[in-house]
Amino acid sequence: MTSYLVLEDGTCYEGDSFGYDADAFGEVVFSTGMSGYQESLTDPSYRGQILTMTFPTVGNYGITDDFFQSNGIHCRALVVREYTRIPSDSYGGRTLDDFLKEYKVPGISGIDTRDLVIKIREFGTLKGAVIRDEDKIEETIEKLKRMPAPSDSDLVGEVTCPAIKKLDNGKEFTVGLLDCGMKARIADDLSEYFNVILFPYDTPSDVIMESGINGMLVSNGPGDPSHPNIIKGPVKTVSDLSTFMPIMGICLGNQITSLAFGGKTYKMKFGHRGCNQPVSFEGRVYITSQNHGFAVDEQSLDGTGLIADQFNINDHTVEGMRHKDLPIFTSQYHPEANPGPYDTKFLFNRFYNAVKEAKR
Repeated sequence: MTSYLVLEDGTCYEGDSFGYDADAFGEVVFSTGMSGYQESLTDPSYRGQILTMTFPTVGNYGITDDFFQSNGIHCRALVVREYTRIPSDSYGGRTLDDFLKEYKVPGISGIDTRDLVIKIREFGTLKGAVIRDEDKIEETIEKLKRMPAPSDSDLVGEVTCPAIKKLDNGKEFTVGLLDCGMKARIADDLSEYFNVILFPYDTPSDVIMESGINGMLVSNGPGDPSHPNIIKGPVKTVSDLSTFMPIMGICLGNQITSLAFGGKTYKMKFGHRGCNQPVSFEGRVYITSQNHGFAVDEQSLDGTGLIADQFNINDHTVEGMRHKDLPIFTSQYHPEANPGPYDTKFLFNRFYNAVKEAKR
């Protein structure tokens, strides 16, 4: 069956349908990873987005339970150059087509993804739609022009955990994980060092303090960090807790921490998504996994106590911060990887040492 990827600027790509038979609207973004499409599809940070994979062949390995980063698919549609309908026997698992159908997500293949990525890099992320009816193309273009950006919604509220949950791992210290749309691997990595209490993103700071945690990690998540619900929720929480315990922020957690201390964030032209982003940190370059469309404004950190100490090699955007006096540090990238390299997993050990030192 033929389907169409339609963009708000009037561009239309014709391709072949796979996955679920439905239309989908969202913000069209691209990821540069050569693999890891299951982890990306199940990453809550892709909520509200139409994900384009730049690697030309997708579906060549199967979907297995080992690589889920949440309880389902969060992007609204998947765009690929070539979909492999029969995955390699070497890895096992079910097909990507069946996976998309299970979670009612459409896919489109046969698209010139190089042309699409060049357009996004030149003009920035665009609202788009995957549709099945050719007669609705013009109508869809007009609808996209009127449609608000997905990040205008409280996307974090859609993906946070529904209630407080305790993970007792028999460890000496307990930390909180403020769930703004966390990837499952973050909780796994924290559990190697700590007992963990998951908190919904809008949990009041007094409730968190009463839990007796020794530190807090603020997770990744989708959408605009300056959304009103984020400002009155996680941003206020980090501000309230900042003088009481060590804090670590990942991705959206990095941006939330900057806002909590009076910094500012901005929307990037097309963001960083993939598992091969180079970051300069402490005299070395690390290859990192990233998925974000907003960044911290370095100049806005003057006078906040936060110091930008990590930078993207390609565009010099802020990739991490530390507080000059408090045991607080952040990374814009994902030290837990999944997908991607584990070059910066040592940050979880650094967080453990900060919590241990604070208890002395």
